[in-house]
Amino acid sequence: MNLTASFPLKLPVSLKNAVAEVCREEGTSINQFVVVALTEKLATIRTDRFFAERRASADVDAAQRILLREGGQPPDPEDRLPLDTETGTDAP
Repeated sequence: MNLTASFPLKLPVSLKNAVAEVCREEGTSINQFVVVALTEKLATIRTDRFFAERRASADVDAAQRILLREGGQPPDPEDRLPLDTETGTDAP
């Protein structure tokens, strides 16, 4: 079951016109544009909160100990990043 709610939205005329132009070009409605924009913004906020919570509970000292520990094996050749020929460092 798909429930919807109406919400009166007041926009500056210039913003409404810009959105309407993009919607015409994309073949979509202003309503769909606003729904997608709000969905993306909510996802961004929730993702930021998720990582803030994870960061708050992180044990930085333990992570450093793991990263700096002795032993282990070097990466397999197929796991290495290709070298950037201009800088001589791992490519991003």
